[in-house]
Amino acid sequence: MPALPSSVLDPLRDQFLGLLPEHVDPHPLGCHRPRIPDAVVFDKLTEVLVFGAGYERIADAHCSATTLRRRRDEWARAGLLSELRAVVLAAYERFIGLNLDDVAVDGCITKAPCGGECAGRSPVDRAKLGLKRSQLADGAGVPIAAVPAPANVPDHRLLGATLDALKDVAPLPHGVTVHLDAGYDYAPCRAELDQRGLGARIATRGLPAPIQNTARWPVERTNSWLNDFGKLRRCTERRETNVQAFLDLAIAVVTLRALLRESWYRYRWQGRRRSPRIR
Repeated sequence: MPALPSSVLDPLRDQFLGLLPEHVDPHPLGCHRPRIPDAVVFDKLTEVLVFGAGYERIADAHCSATTLRRRRDEWARAGLLSELRAVVLAAYERFIGLNLDDVAVDGCITKAPCGGECAGRSPVDRAKLGLKRSQLADGAGVPIAAVPAPANVPDHRLLGATLDALKDVAPLPHGVTVHLDAGYDYAPCRAELDQRGLGARIATRGLPAPIQNTARWPVERTNSWLNDFGKLRRCTERRETNVQAFLDLAIAVVTLRALLRESWYRYRWQGRRRSPRIR
């Protein structure tokens, strides 16, 4: 069973392979085993992301677990999955258009049982190790970026690092409004927004939530989409660069799905599917 539908996996793989630099074999004699194709490794890492299984369970006769880890580290250090996220976002902006008049930021806590650089005592899971991601989404819920941190880091401390991702979708329209929940109702958050020239609608602490309904609900849906990936629900990566790489890959998948869905309603092309359902 494929990890992703071919309509999503094929263009994503082709775009990623186009970002890879040409591989130079460092062996002086060239007598070692042939290098596993990057396409095979990318498909396997996609399975790791979607199913959340260990590398040994995903590995087979065509690609070992050691190769998966080695290539994962290589691509994460080079920032190639971050580039893939930026390319998919640029494609969505070109064909559909990001709704940047209203953006939303929210935090989401998941499990991190193996510890690591992004693990901390979870305040919602009996102090077990957890991972928090601070998620930035546009007005329609399309994910723009996610910042990983330990679960015990307050949301408002991650606001600045999360808003830094807006530079990836610049130039911004005039009068951008950032929608935030009561966890950001602090003076440093308002100062951070004022410094960047961004407007804000922040829920007030102590008031019942139904009275403060704003346009921040799409980011809650975005968090749900990202939690569909097993690797993000229960993250076993210990290095922050690897956690960030899987977050970028998940955002690229979700954004491409949104692009395919919206394109079906807006455009007509040869070979267009008969329904908007992604297969």
